[in-house]
Amino acid sequence: MVLPLVDEHKPKCYLCHEGFEDIEKLKEHQNIEHKDFFESNKKQNNRESAPGDVTVF
Repeated sequence: MVLPLVDEHKPKCYLCHEGFEDIEKLKEHQNIEHKDFFESNKKQNNRESAPGDVTVF
């Protein structure tokens, strides 16, 4: 999909491809409309070695 040049400066939601006037409105949209997607895909914070990793001291 190609956007016209007039819309290049506007942020766009990558889930529903809707354009917004500024980044704050995009964040608000994603927190309301796609809340379930972001909650289920949170980045895991636990850091541990994977099976088969080799540690060199």
